[in-house]
Amino acid sequence: MPGLWIGLDAAARRRNWWWTGFLTLVCVGAAPAVALSEPAADRWWWVGGVAGFWLAGSFYMINRGYGRTLLTPDGMEFRTFVSRRSVSWSEIARIEKRRHQGRSAEWWDVSAVRVRGRALTIPGVFTSRRWDDDFENKVAVIREYWSRAVAS
Repeated sequence: MPGLWIGLDAAARRRNWWWTGFLTLVCVGAAPAVALSEPAADRWWWVGGVAGFWLAGSFYMINRGYGRTLLTPDGMEFRTFVSRRSVSWSEIARIEKRRHQGRSAEWWDVSAVRVRGRALTIPGVFTSRRWDDDFENKVAVIREYWSRAVAS
């Protein structure tokens, strides 16, 4: 089997950018509200906290949106803005979908559970829609690569 890139398509990246913009608007609204409501001595700590939250959240969302995974017959190569990692198929015990839930949202991603060690979230495979065919197809392709490598 040739190598295959798994990542978000243009529509999913666009949705990710909309959510990053929403986070930015919330923080842009919160910073002046906090600055005007706090005493002068505490004001800059709160504004700095909001700015730090925005920076960390935006970086996470952009990194998540542009992460990709290369599936090869030997294993997977994870690529994000800040990391490159290779994992061979022999190190992986199973591929599982994981559901995460917040107060008003839920999302799914895929993890490679290693034989020894912790699970690794696979970049480029996540969704916030309940029945997302593109997400399910990516999970099926990853499981197919894994099962073929384990069988041989």
